[in-house]
Amino acid sequence: MAKAALGWSNPTLAEKTGLHRNTLNRAENGEAKRSTLELLRRVFEEAGIEFIPENGGGAGIRFRNRADGTRDEH
Repeated sequence: MAKAALGWSNPTLAEKTGLHRNTLNRAENGEAKRSTLELLRRVFEEAGIEFIPENGGGAGIRFRNRADGTRDEH
């Protein structure tokens, strides 16, 4: 969801993370190592994505609000 929200392709994500496309494919299929998931989360958060915890309605993402109240939308 985060990749789509940012409009990033797999080659873009690979460039930003330094991960091989096979590693990204495994992550998308739920087969990633914890360290890979942590890296992906960090890169997405640096790009303005905020992860919303599951609270009965399901987990999700949104763009983080800036200090001035506007959203980090890419």
